Amino acid sequence: MTSMRISQLAERSGVPATTLRFYESAGLLSADRTPAGYRMYGEDAVDRLAFIGAAKHLGLALEEIGELVGVWEAGACRDVKADLRPRISARLAEAEVRAADLAAFTDSLRGALAHLDALPDRAGRCDPECGFLAPGAGSGAGSVSARAAVSGPGPVPGPGSSTPGSGAVSGGARRAQPVDVVLSPGRRAAGEEAERWRIAPVACSLSGDGLHERTAEWREAVAGAARAAVPEGLRLTLPVDRITRIAELAAAEQECCPFFDFRIHLDGPHLHLEVRAPADGSALLTDLFGSTD
Repeated sequence: MTSMRISQLAERSGVPATTLRFYESAGLLSADRTPAGYRMYGEDAVDRLAFIGAAKHLGLALEEIGELVGVWEAGACRDVKADLRPRISARLAEAEVRAADLAAFTDSLRGALAHLDALPDRAGRCDPECGFLAPGAGSGAGSVSARAAVSGPGPVPGPGSSTPGSGAVSGGARRAQPVDVVLSPGRRAAGEEAERWRIAPVACSLSGDGLHERTAEWREAVAGAARAAVPEGLRLTLPVDRITRIAELAAAEQECCPFFDFRIHLDGPHLHLEVRAPADGSALLTDLFGSTD
């Protein structure tokens, strides 16, 4: 049977070596050892990694994937089908809820935009008579209530993730933690929001396997990124089709490491991810996302 070292398996499978090591520590992938201590893998490892990758694409957690791999190893396709179907059904239900929420939020934004466009331009200061902050502004789709979704310090929900801090719409749609949009004087409010990451403690609530898993997931997600320095952090440029995974990880990262500031900008075929951290967290930022050197 053909044997491969970890670098060869990484090249064959497209899975980074750091992720392969983590999979081994998580019990998803096994390796033999040479007398010199090098990991050696058989051809079956390529099929196993393809199966794991397909399961991850469906939004399954690693614990679930581990259970599913055990069923897959037994070799009965019907058993894999029976185990997998309820898991996919659960993910589909979650995705449909998120899609409905996003559709309601989109309608709310359209209503708010139409309301703003209908208001007369005034030379004086903005006051309640303008209707910007009046209850029901943007009527027809509910009052606008949201948190910055893609750009700014707030997290962005993605497949398989919870939606704390996500955009919210009053008027019937189920939302979490609504925060009213402040249109004027919005710069001060936005500045206060953006400063939260600066005063957050430089500490991560993840440890052990959770920390290793998150690190491996980030390194896989940003593999091949072009890096450039920005004030207090760096910018990674990636293909735009990675937006869902990047947004999901950024949302999860802020749950455990609130001292990171994430900003996502879409530019045609490119996705620009800016990550910042306070001075005390710069070493952690480099460990997780690399450097510009």
